[in-house]
Amino acid sequence: MNSRLNPASVVKADSGISAADLARVNAQHGHDAPALVAWALGLNKTAIVTTNFRPFEAVILHLVTRVQPDVPVVWMDNGYNTEATYRYADEVTRLLGLNLRIYLPRRTRAHREAVEGPVPALDDPRHAAFTEEVKLEPFARALRETAPQVWFTALRATDSAVRAQMEPVSINPDGLIKVAPLLHWSSKDLHQYCQTHGLPNNFDYVDPTKGEAQRECGLHIAH
Repeated sequence: MNSRLNPASVVKADSGISAADLARVNAQHGHDAPALVAWALGLNKTAIVTTNFRPFEAVILHLVTRVQPDVPVVWMDNGYNTEATYRYADEVTRLLGLNLRIYLPRRTRAHREAVEGPVPALDDPRHAAFTEEVKLEPFARALRETAPQVWFTALRATDSAVRAQMEPVSINPDGLIKVAPLLHWSSKDLHQYCQTHGLPNNFDYVDPTKGEAQRECGLHIAH
């Protein structure tokens, strides 16, 4: 299975944003999440927000949907989430009235494990294929079907060394505008936002494609 397509074959978009505009937006709104969301949605381009329902995910979903309630919320459900995560996903979806689009792997977890066994260890050569099957291919499929021009993501600089080098707004080679309003937020900031807005949280979360907290699964490197 190979979903690592040429980006142009997945999303065909011209951002229309110059390097100077990009620098200005990051300087003016890079530390102001509501302003950054308002700016991005004010472009009047097709947008999506991705989620994995990890801790504090309700924050990005609340920020975006209170400006555009019907924005497609894309969840690549890898089939290995905890029971608490599935309950949290349902709770947040009901609470915020999310326009949730769930993308599943081509095979169920039961099918994959019956044929190939449990999740391969990080140092197992098969782990890359596992990640491709349960996360990267579903995301590539989501991009093809939703054809976004703006992508909101909850990634944060503290997540990994790779993310620490990112800007709040960047332009992918295919022209997709990647917006990370929470890039510079701390866990304390996120907790306070949840408290202020009465949002639930979930700490019983596991991502089998990462395995380790500071490890990249490849999605934000490929896209």
